[in-house]
Amino acid sequence: MFEKFTEKALNVVKDAQYQASIMQNVAVQPEHFLLALVKTAKGISLNIFRTNNVTFEELLKAVDEKLRFEKSIRIVSTPPFSEASKNLLKKTLDIAQKTGNTNVLYEHLFLAILNDKNSYIPRILEQFNFDIYKTKDLISRLIVRKTKVYKHPEIDGSENKQEELLKTDNLLSGSKEVFDRALSKLSASNYEIMGTEQIVSSILEDNSLELTKILNSIGITSEKFEEKLKEINSRQEEFEGKQIIFTPNAFAAMNAAIDAAKEYGSSVVTPTHLLLGILNSKKGIAYNIFKSLDISDKLIKQQIVKPIENQMPEALTIMKLAKEEARRIGRKTVGTEMFLLGIIAEGMSIGYRVLSELEVTLKDARIAVEEIIGYGDEYFDEEITFTVRAKKVLEKAWELAKNRNEPKIESAHLLYAITTVPDCIAMKVLEQLGVDVMEIKQGIILEKQRSEKEN
Repeated sequence: MFEKFTEKALNVVKDAQYQASIMQNVAVQPEHFLLALVKTAKGISLNIFRTNNVTFEELLKAVDEKLRFEKSIRIVSTPPFSEASKNLLKKTLDIAQKTGNTNVLYEHLFLAILNDKNSYIPRILEQFNFDIYKTKDLISRLIVRKTKVYKHPEIDGSENKQEELLKTDNLLSGSKEVFDRALSKLSASNYEIMGTEQIVSSILEDNSLELTKILNSIGITSEKFEEKLKEINSRQEEFEGKQIIFTPNAFAAMNAAIDAAKEYGSSVVTPTHLLLGILNSKKGIAYNIFKSLDISDKLIKQQIVKPIENQMPEALTIMKLAKEEARRIGRKTVGTEMFLLGIIAEGMSIGYRVLSELEVTLKDARIAVEEIIGYGDEYFDEEITFTVRAKKVLEKAWELAKNRNEPKIESAHLLYAITTVPDCIAMKVLEQLGVDVMEIKQGIILEKQRSEKEN
């Protein structure tokens, strides 16, 4: 039975047993479950009890008074469940099934206890002027129906992919010197529009960059690049659309650079991200020169990303774990729910600590994700992609980090960003596990304050 209970619901059962033991009652009664509900309450549930002036201490006195004739002569470490408690647990399972949940939540137990008319619970709650009917309505609305689907709910084929507008200040904040040199090269040429070749030339020209040293070590030097560049008589490869400040291919590469910065957990676009953008876009003169040097994209990426990976930024770790979670259930698409699993699996950051405090475990979250999107059998030899909402969350997390002048995207930014997209799968998972937006936001603030004090 209890394998279906979430960690939060299971804690109520364990605490009910504990309360029966320390109160020296012969069996676990529904009233002990009420005590456990109050003791373990958080977020909305805690607010419900506080609004109704129900405190654990006062409730304990009332329950002890009602169960005074059921005392045991000796203390039983783990009292058995009474028939009334067994019926209560069965009703809890029934509520979960009727609402379409395979997980048993704290809220299901709460609702079953409020519906229990055969125990002392209604009379105990009357002593506190507790509004049972109003609370039942509120708890019922908190229980969200699960729907099992096989196509990822965050993928909508009817959505038009809009080209992201390039904001040059996003690029200049971390790569100003590169662009200053690129503009000088552009001025010295007969061209008016910046292409990928000017960007790469200016990167290779700076021998102080760690990126340049890495490129030189795998055979991409300024001399070789410039030699190949002289062999090119036409810039036709740079133009496949509208002409703006950048050539269209450079424009695409720079947008890809911004995406790379987000995915690798940086709030600024560095020369490394610029080069990753060019490699990921697979277009333009610079990319074709790399190809002509017979050096694979994979090798270049591996070498230039190593220094970033060695720093183990939170966001990059979470992105890797999110992709692993997607592969685990046969998916080639990472949605917001995989970000959530990545934050929990990371196991150390502020985002993890907030969710842990709210009793959201990896096991429960995985079950909820699997129930919503199901298992796939997708072939993912190709690169794993992000859903539209996942990109939206990543964009919001990036903006949060930038606005706070923080150089790295952290788990707290990602978790907060998830709460700003209410229709995303991650929020549905959290709601099904009994967690609401305000609990998360308050938790982030408290954990950040605690972290700042420790540092």
